Amino acid sequence: MNPIVQISLDLTSIEEALDMARVAVEAGVDWIEAGTPLLLAEGLHAVEALRRAFPEHPIVADLKTMDGAYLETEMMAKAGATHVVVMGVAHPATIRAAVKAARQYGISVMGDILAAPDPVACAKMLEENGVDYIIVHTGFDERGEDRERTPFDHLHEVVRAVSVPVQAVGGLSIDQAAEMPKHGAPLVVIGAPLVIDKRQFAPSADREELKHILRQFVERVKNG
Repeated sequence: MNPIVQISLDLTSIEEALDMARVAVEAGVDWIEAGTPLLLAEGLHAVEALRRAFPEHPIVADLKTMDGAYLETEMMAKAGATHVVVMGVAHPATIRAAVKAARQYGISVMGDILAAPDPVACAKMLEENGVDYIIVHTGFDERGEDRERTPFDHLHEVVRAVSVPVQAVGGLSIDQAAEMPKHGAPLVVIGAPLVIDKRQFAPSADREELKHILRQFVERVKNG
């Protein structure tokens, strides 16, 4: 598949999320993610607000679902999400429930292999149970204790093991993220707020500078 750029809105208010999303869309970002902090703070209202503001853009709801998958998927689909995230370490029944609801409502499921004891086996199991995408994810807390951990620890093995598209997130520099399509992971994520050289680019930052950074990133991803 052609490279896709997704912005992860890891913010805690709808207003900030909308401001950041507007800049990202103007810069050419393809998908908008309602990050887990945003969903915890604002819930379905955040997804609904993003859908109203961006009626044509795919919206990923990063639920990190561990149980009750049918209901959670149904709720997000009705709110306007086009993709939901289920955890690979959940019970396989949970993964199948997310997929069942997604098929009913015409949306997609992303399976996150965060914390899986065997990342490759987890990715294969997710694909076998019907997920549409695999997320190779190195967690924030994990990286806090071991800064050497990145998706590269098992990214290439996962890409070889599955046939669905792969996304890699967590512990990647902006340069590494831009190179992800070359490593077999065409779904590229850039987080917001964005930190470069210890400087944070949040909604309150210079809008044009932020848009310039995001546009350059999009061009790098798309043009290889």
